Amino acid sequence: MSDRVTMSLAEVHATTTRILLAHGVSTDQARAIADTVTNAERDDCKSHGLFRVPGYVASVKSGKVNPRAVPTMRDLAPGVIQVDGQHGFSPRALEVGRAPLAERARSQGIAALAVVNAHHFAALWPEVEPLAEQGLAALACVDSFSYVAPAGGSKPLYGTNPIAFAWPRQGRPPLVFDQATSVSARGEIQIHLRDGKPIPEGWAIGPDGGPTTDPRAALAGAQLPFGGYKGAALSLMVELLAGALVGDVFSFEASARDNGDGGPPEGGELVIAIDPGRCVAEDKRAGQLAHAEALFEKILEQDGARLPSDRRYAARRRTPTEGIRIPASLYETLEELERAQ
Repeated sequence: MSDRVTMSLAEVHATTTRILLAHGVSTDQARAIADTVTNAERDDCKSHGLFRVPGYVASVKSGKVNPRAVPTMRDLAPGVIQVDGQHGFSPRALEVGRAPLAERARSQGIAALAVVNAHHFAALWPEVEPLAEQGLAALACVDSFSYVAPAGGSKPLYGTNPIAFAWPRQGRPPLVFDQATSVSARGEIQIHLRDGKPIPEGWAIGPDGGPTTDPRAALAGAQLPFGGYKGAALSLMVELLAGALVGDVFSFEASARDNGDGGPPEGGELVIAIDPGRCVAEDKRAGQLAHAEALFEKILEQDGARLPSDRRYAARRRTPTEGIRIPASLYETLEELERAQ
């Protein structure tokens, strides 16, 4: 076997589904996770694709996650709904809340979805992109484990705490960005460790508080917020919105109660959807999206500039025919997981 294995997107989905079902994950939970993993591979988002499947399985085998959870929804206010993940995985909980969130955003102009008691292990853009495809602007944030030092600190406290945003476009895919408030995603450091590569300077500090390019030392130490105190402030905001606001845990609390199985943290998430047409007077509604396009055009006039998500969309056009490539070692791990029940 060569050092890389090519798979079609259909094979990615089928393999993920078979593995999860073999380890007792319910059909709905397995399908939702397989959709998320496949979409990540489709968009060349390797740190949230098949790379995550062993972690999903580990959290089921350890008993941390309820693999057959059925999320429940309730209204908290006319523009606020809550989905309780019942200690299952987030992809299915988010599916349950997506249509009601969109409906309330159109009715109220703005609405919020609070997801609690769910294990999040995926990219964040899948939360907002489907809403933008329905003509809504959307914002999402989620906390995680304590991985990131506060500005000036040397010990992990915040999660990587990503923020995702999506804006609808007429006749084109939405503009979407999804970024950690740390310099890098946790998975990127883990992939560098797996591949035996150093991490760039400025991503993390080691256990001694000094700078490091060793991914193993980085994982044992603390990641750094992007932009120093600016990124740290955004990370703090995410802790409050996805923790205190929705009635769930902070990243350090999620870490304290985790069993160390390598699987996802359990906690909260906040998704906000906004109907652009309800934010201006009726006679102004037709021009909102066109006005946004004027900004996008100005950005693209500059050589070397691009819009967020352009690289993901380029991968999305390519991978359905070319397939995706993963390390042979990961492929072998997936085969072992499918056999070991």
